[in-house]
Amino acid sequence: MGEAREHPSAGWGPADCRAAVSVTFDNLGEAADLERGLWPEDEPLGRHFSVQRALPRILEMLDELGLRSTFFIEGLNAELYPEALLDIANAGHELGLHGWRHEYWPDLSPSDEARTLERSVHEMREIGIQPRAFRPPGGRLTRSSPELLASLGFTHCSPAGSGVGLLDDLVVLPFAWRLLDAYYYLPRFGGLRETFTGSSEPLSPVSFGEKIRSALDGAVRDGGYLPLVFHPFLEEQEDRFEIMRTALRELRTLVEDRRLWCAPHRDLASWVRRRPGDFVNSLELDPTEA
Repeated sequence: MGEAREHPSAGWGPADCRAAVSVTFDNLGEAADLERGLWPEDEPLGRHFSVQRALPRILEMLDELGLRSTFFIEGLNAELYPEALLDIANAGHELGLHGWRHEYWPDLSPSDEARTLERSVHEMREIGIQPRAFRPPGGRLTRSSPELLASLGFTHCSPAGSGVGLLDDLVVLPFAWRLLDAYYYLPRFGGLRETFTGSSEPLSPVSFGEKIRSALDGAVRDGGYLPLVFHPFLEEQEDRFEIMRTALRELRTLVEDRRLWCAPHRDLASWVRRRPGDFVNSLELDPTEA
């Protein structure tokens, strides 16, 4: 497994910035609720508020700010919401894969993992999209993941961890749990919050905004790679949406000042792949279960 320094010696992106930032969105529609048995049997599919209400607003915001993102979505959405996925792609964003319907990835057997990936890729190809990026639900890859992903045309992945580097032939752009909106808002992340803060209680949008601001300041100061992770279904609430919008406006200002490079994972992965010698000795995958 290749490992990475926090930042390449030659800088990030065309403007030779000290640090790079990715804005990513996980999960869409009712896929995760179906997987967890939470979706009402008599509720029709294909009308989820995260697609009908939250997504258009997010796309409009990103367009206003001139930011391009990576959306990690479940393969089921290619069946339920093909037009929405094409809207994302046509707006210049990257579509990555987040399982078929948000299966907890570390629990999959090699055969189940292969079937899940193959089905997901097939359905996305049916609407004209070849996913190159993968983020495992639950944050952890399996031992089979790198070879399976490469065989299906994936070039980069985003498990939980830190640093940047290579895993076999895949570029790895990890995310951090404490830069995830769900870590702050959802009850089921209580165990993680207790580990980090000593309390399992949900945290406020303001605290999430403060964390993002601190992380952006740190990236400008120290360099490296900074991943931000949002969930459309969590960002419909007005106070949360405003925190997200304010943070991304601050990011936009730093981009305009050429202090940060913000790009989808496909561009970051391409940058890393062209400079493998700049990335050694700091990629660490996070074994945390969440």
